[in-house]
Amino acid sequence: MNNLSDINTIKRMLSHHGFTFSKGLGQNFIIDSEVCPKISESAELDENTAVIEIGAGIGVLTVELAKRAGKVLSFELDKRLLPILNETLDKLSNVEVINEDILKADLTKILAEKCAGMRVVVAANLPYYITSPVIMMFLENKLEIDNITVMVQKEAAIRLCAPVGTREGGAVTVAVNYYAKAERLFSVPRTSFLPKPNVDSEVIKLLIRKTPAVTINDEKVFFKIVKGAFLQRRKTLKNSLFASLLIPKEKTGEALQLLRINEDIRPEKLTMEDFANLSNILAVYL
Repeated sequence: MNNLSDINTIKRMLSHHGFTFSKGLGQNFIIDSEVCPKISESAELDENTAVIEIGAGIGVLTVELAKRAGKVLSFELDKRLLPILNETLDKLSNVEVINEDILKADLTKILAEKCAGMRVVVAANLPYYITSPVIMMFLENKLEIDNITVMVQKEAAIRLCAPVGTREGGAVTVAVNYYAKAERLFSVPRTSFLPKPNVDSEVIKLLIRKTPAVTINDEKVFFKIVKGAFLQRRKTLKNSLFASLLIPKEKTGEALQLLRINEDIRPEKLTMEDFANLSNILAVYL
């Protein structure tokens, strides 16, 4: 099998198939031979594990995943890549390429039909433009996933894996921490891709929690409060919740007093427990 991370091999293959990169699909193929083996190892694969990959590209990560996993379900939206994948993955009997949008796929049905009895993980070089939607889809749908090991833009890695209650955090940080334990694994420079993007990347790992990080009365209310709090993050929490959810400032102030939290606190300073307690108290106003 050709070295799929070799830039000359990639260029010859793409030229042969008349393929050109799509900026709209966020296509950046890996040309660093060390990256994909490290992603595969980090996902902790074995013969009883099924992997969901998003964005197969020409199959460079797919091949590494197939070496270690029992099954690989690789979602690729771009039909133009299917003939190339037929060529690069031809000898891999444990790989199935699915030409579907991962955000529209019926994953519950697919996992039941194709991965019954197997441990399931997600591993991918995620297109930057769908990073948060894809991660939140897996978390919110509460699929039977063990971990999510993905390469994302460095800025996104910092935000997704930041401790809740720190300046780097945001609404997505709280959401990720509610469902999973997040860890930054290793950096990948922009020179590791073809074409070269304008930013560096990082591989992160989300270990899915068996139970959420905090106990709350109503998840919908909890996430409304979290999203509302960060919608205007430069404002104080009272002002932000009033502007986004029309919760009276005095009621938020009373709730903060009850929780012994400074009334002028900004949302980025709240802990997971603070958000949980606050959502339980303010639920009546939603």
